[in-house]
Amino acid sequence: MADLQNDRFLRALLRQPVDRTPIWMMRQAGRYLPEYRATRAQAGDFMSLCKNHELACEVTLQPLRRYPLDAAILFSDILTIPDAMGLGLYFETGEGPKFKHVIRDRATVDALPKLDATVDLDYVMRAVSTIRGALNGQVPLIGFSGSPWTLATYMIEGGSSKDYQNAKAMLYNEPETLHALLAKLADAVTDYLNAQIRAGAQAVQIFDSWGGALAHNAYLEFSLAYMQRIVDGLIREHDGRKVPVILFTKGGGQWLEAMAETGADALGLDWTTDISQARARVGSQVALQGNMDPAVLYAEPAKIRAEVARILASYGSGTGHVFNLGHGITPGVNPEHAKAFIEAVVELSPAYHR
Repeated sequence: MADLQNDRFLRALLRQPVDRTPIWMMRQAGRYLPEYRATRAQAGDFMSLCKNHELACEVTLQPLRRYPLDAAILFSDILTIPDAMGLGLYFETGEGPKFKHVIRDRATVDALPKLDATVDLDYVMRAVSTIRGALNGQVPLIGFSGSPWTLATYMIEGGSSKDYQNAKAMLYNEPETLHALLAKLADAVTDYLNAQIRAGAQAVQIFDSWGGALAHNAYLEFSLAYMQRIVDGLIREHDGRKVPVILFTKGGGQWLEAMAETGADALGLDWTTDISQARARVGSQVALQGNMDPAVLYAEPAKIRAEVARILASYGSGTGHVFNLGHGITPGVNPEHAKAFIEAVVELSPAYHR
C-alpha cells in the first residue's frame, strides 16, 4: 500500500495541525452524479451495486475525479448487517429499504445468527481492499456502519419509519428484548468495523441516523451505551497509524458532552447545532465534523460560498474541524453546486490554519 499523499483528514480528526480544513461529503458517491446513476443502471439495482466490488470501487472514486476531496468513503449501505442476518433486504422504487422479515419479540431476537463479518460480509471487505488499492494513497478511506439503535429501528419496523411506533413500543414495553437485540448488533458492528479496518479502512464512522428520535434518557441507555461498547472494542491503530473513530447522531446536539466521553476521536454535527458552541462545549476533547445544511447546495454558488465562510468563521482558527454537510447530499443537487461548496472550503480555510 502506498503512503498517504494527503492525510489532512486523519490529522484533523486527531486534532493535529493541518494546512487547511479537510472536506468530504456524506453520500458523496450518489444519485446527484450522472456517472453514479449510469453505474447503478449497469449494476441493475442498488444491492447489486453494493455487492460488486469493482463497481462499488468505481462509484467510490467518481466524486474524487471531480472534486478536491480529502477522503473517500466506502460505497455500501448501513443495512448490510441485518441483511446478512437473514432479514431479506430489498428496495422498493421510491420507497427506500424494506425487510421481508421483522423482529418483534424475544424469540426472533434470540434466533438471529452471530455474524463473522469477513465471511458473511465478504463482499464489503473485497470492496474495501479494492478501493484502498485503487486510491493508491491519494486520500484516506473511511469505513462505516449504522449504529445498533438505527439498525434496530429498520429491523423492527421492517423499513423506514416516521414515528418508530414498533421500536419505541418495544423500548418501553419490553426493554430487555430491545437490549438483547442491541447487544447482538453492537457485537456485529464491532466485528464489521474491525474487519473493514483490517481490509484497509483508515478511519471509521458510526451513523446513528435515528438517535435524535429518542427521549433524553432513552438515547443514553439505548443508543449511546451501545456505541460506547463499539468504540471500546475497535482496533484503534493499524498499519502503524491511528484509526480515528467518528460518532454521528443526527439530532444529537444536546448529547455532545456524553458522546465526547465515549473516547471517540470526533463527533459529527448536523446543521441544527452551532459549531462555535459545540467547539466551546467539547472541542478540547474531540474533533468536530460538519455541519452545513445540505439544502444550502440548492442555492446559487455565491450563497453557498457565503455559508461556508460563515461556518469556518464560527469554528474559528486551529485544527480539529472536518468540513462536511450536516447530513447526506441530496439527489437533486447540481454537481456544479457541490463543486462550488468544496472549492470554497479549499480556498477560504487556509486563513484559519496559519
